Amino acid sequence: MKICMIGAGYVGLVTGACFAEMGNDVICIEENKDKVKMLEKGNVPIYEPGLKEIIERNVKEGRLSFSYDISTGIQNSLICFITVGTPLGDDGSADLKYVLRVAGQIGDSMNDYKIIVDKSTVPVGTGEMVRETILKRLEERGLSHIEFDVVSNPEFLKEGNAVQDFMRPERVIIGTDNIRTAEIMKALYEPFVRTSNNPVLIMDIRSAELAKYASNAFLATKITFMNELSILCDKVGADIFQIREGMGTDSRIGPRFLLAGVGYGGSCFPKDIQALVKTSKNKGHTLEICEATLRANQRQKEYFAGKIVSFFKEEGLDPKEINIAIWGLTFKPKTDDVRDAPAIDIIRALLERGFNISAYDPQGMDNAKAILGNSIAYAKDHYDMLDGADALAIVTEWNMFKSPDMKRVKELMRRPVIFDGRNIYSPDEIRAMGFTYFGVGRG
Repeated sequence: MKICMIGAGYVGLVTGACFAEMGNDVICIEENKDKVKMLEKGNVPIYEPGLKEIIERNVKEGRLSFSYDISTGIQNSLICFITVGTPLGDDGSADLKYVLRVAGQIGDSMNDYKIIVDKSTVPVGTGEMVRETILKRLEERGLSHIEFDVVSNPEFLKEGNAVQDFMRPERVIIGTDNIRTAEIMKALYEPFVRTSNNPVLIMDIRSAELAKYASNAFLATKITFMNELSILCDKVGADIFQIREGMGTDSRIGPRFLLAGVGYGGSCFPKDIQALVKTSKNKGHTLEICEATLRANQRQKEYFAGKIVSFFKEEGLDPKEINIAIWGLTFKPKTDDVRDAPAIDIIRALLERGFNISAYDPQGMDNAKAILGNSIAYAKDHYDMLDGADALAIVTEWNMFKSPDMKRVKELMRRPVIFDGRNIYSPDEIRAMGFTYFGVGRG
């Protein structure tokens, strides 16, 4: 099939590259000409395992191309995906200006039947707004007779595992009220679910739009529930790992998303839950659990920073004389994304109290520096920063941090104190090595 991906950001690049990998002809439209030139040269602006190789292969074989000419891309394609950003507006709702601008451009450019697919995460009712915008532009051109269908096709990609998630989806959701369009979309996704027999779910547009928000909100709530329990564990001397085991073996609950830590972050959960809460409020309804999840997630970051502050306060030490080494800046491993990353809030909280901070992350240094500037030191590797450190805080669970040379770590540090925000170490083993160790909910 001929596909136009409008927006060559995270979702657009992954989606476009994976469709091309299955033999479709894909053109990714990006208004930033410098970004187009960079992609044409094989330089990928985001870090996502496996993505660069797929892009290079499909560009070479002629199935994937990049352009800033949106009209040509639309006119030469049957299916046009909208994959632009939906940032939070000032009132907490999803800002649809980019989505609706693209809808207007589609209406200005289309010359025959098109399927318009909302891939961006959008609030309920956006499909109708896209339809109205396109129809208005067609009427202005005197072409209201041209048919088109609008589809909601939410993405379920985990950063750091996005290519695998797309190539082997657990489910595909297609929101449409047209049987013919549903069959075309099912055919497009059939190669991805052929061997797994995972479902392609057809539903109405509004339900499809809400399904994405509902999924993210539930997962964020599950994470936050364990984080809240971890604080109680610290207070009563219980172990969150053992509690997770007891809960996770219950088939009604399952073991996934039950790892306690410093809170969730990233481009999806924080933004999507706030937008869902705002949508509900606009309809006169309060989502009590979602609002509590937002508050509790912020508290979890403050709680971890507070552990560090309290320790040195009890030791009677001046924060201005204390050096804290931070391992991990991205919101999760295998990405360079620091949007709403817990590390950023934790670092800011420690800086406000006067601590000296150095940090290292294998992929997120440049993006973090764009936010934090020169307020902290940036290390060249994860050992370099430990020389003279009074504490090490693990905030992102990159594999390289899981089995370091602990003897070397201890020798470099001025004080062998570890605050393990992701519970990647065994408390007994680390303490036996001579470290003072604090996990999250480890008793």
